Amino acid sequence: MRGVGTVLSLVVLATVVATFARRWRIPAPSLLVVAGLAVALLPGTPRIEISPDVIGLVVLPPLLYASAEELSWRELRAVWKPVGILSIGLVLASAAAVGAVASLLTPLPWQMAFVLGAVLASTDPVAVTALGRRLALPPRVQVLVQAESLFNDATSLVLFRVAASVAVASAAANWSGAGGEFVVLAGGGTLIGAAVASVVTLIRRRTEDPVLETVIALVTPYAAYVLAEAAHTSGVTSVVVAGVVLGGRGERLTNARIRLQLHAVYGTVVFLLESVVFSLIGLALPAQVQALSDRDRSWPLYALAVAGTLIAVRLLWLAPLSAVVQRKGGMRRTNWRVPMVLTWAGTRGVVPLAAALSIPETTRSGAALADRPLVLVLTTSVVVVTLVVQGFTLAPVVRRSGIALEPDHTEREEAAARCRLADAGIRRLDELSALEAAPDVVLDRLRRGLTARLDDARDRLADHAGTVPAESADLIYRQLRRDLITVEALELQRLYDEHAISDTTRRRLQRSLDLEEARLTDI
Repeated sequence: MRGVGTVLSLVVLATVVATFARRWRIPAPSLLVVAGLAVALLPGTPRIEISPDVIGLVVLPPLLYASAEELSWRELRAVWKPVGILSIGLVLASAAAVGAVASLLTPLPWQMAFVLGAVLASTDPVAVTALGRRLALPPRVQVLVQAESLFNDATSLVLFRVAASVAVASAAANWSGAGGEFVVLAGGGTLIGAAVASVVTLIRRRTEDPVLETVIALVTPYAAYVLAEAAHTSGVTSVVVAGVVLGGRGERLTNARIRLQLHAVYGTVVFLLESVVFSLIGLALPAQVQALSDRDRSWPLYALAVAGTLIAVRLLWLAPLSAVVQRKGGMRRTNWRVPMVLTWAGTRGVVPLAAALSIPETTRSGAALADRPLVLVLTTSVVVVTLVVQGFTLAPVVRRSGIALEPDHTEREEAAARCRLADAGIRRLDELSALEAAPDVVLDRLRRGLTARLDDARDRLADHAGTVPAESADLIYRQLRRDLITVEALELQRLYDEHAISDTTRRRLQRSLDLEEARLTDI
């Protein structure tokens, strides 16, 4: 009962803090970590121990899946080369740098320093996505940061397994087999994720029950993760691939009502899991510190040195890469503020913490792994530092960089797209009128509605203000309006395919069409 009460208390705490974070317009993960630390320091707070199985199996799959679903195929194809370089090269460089610094500055032997480097080498998709939701980053920059964090798991996992085997078994690092293990982890996870996505696609195309659709959507990430882990491949990669594949097909698999329900349910699940897990990070640190020996009391300085190393290596890696990409893109002058934003967005979070918690407590000989507590404290401390320092300052860095989109950019793009959608609907009405396929009174009613929407969109283009008129109709009206929504949806997809609008605008307008179609169904 005490465990259940602790969980419920965490949910209440996380919900309250996240609500205030949204009201104050500050990053919820950063505030949740601070709140967790504050609560953990209060007298009488129960000791919190996080299980790696709970994080890896319960928390990670749906959060990774939700992040992957937000990725756009189009933008992902445009940045796949730099994503590949960062997912492999930067992870290796970060692990080597952190391992060297930790070996020189901390009491850790080189084997455990290497483990620490492998744990912290990759950015965290959950933290990156949560921090980046409210930033007005250009689409390609946002996709680059998010995709890098999603696809660097295989590299960091191979490094971690090699490092852990060295530390636990006191054996030499098997680098010859590391390449093959990387192929198995990444390739196997990709194949299993694609297979799960294919099966789910077949099922969802034949399902119109909202409850069953919701259950399938909730089970999908867990199925992808468990199957991949059972096959000794990367469960994270499997979930990411399944999410990317299904996210690109979402509008084709279900109707408007089910999409709206899935959006609401998944939004609730993600909100609760993110809130609880970031609170746990703050809550767990004081208890981990208490487990340290006297020789490890300088851990705050060690943590700052490791965090600084990660930031420096990331900046040194991203600066030349960004220069090459910008020059190939035809830019005469290199914008050095782009690598600074990309560097500051590379936070650590849930995934490194789960990896650190999974470090064995004993060696092969049965002796205790004495340096495990320090590695765990340093990992959690670096996660807290990146979430608090970078999290609270990321938005100002983006604004001062000059690469953020103008506040009215998305609104102008959306208003222009609404004009095009209304034009497509009016053209369809003209076709129906010529064929005399419906009563003139109904066609006139539909035309007035579309004309009002067109005028409203034009007003928004002029002064970025206006409202969407409410619509109600009889049976014939609803049938024809649904037909027009189908036409508008096709026009929306065509605009996206022709690169006339961004993926953000496409998703917002598709949701608007879904809401209207759902209202027509409910009348």
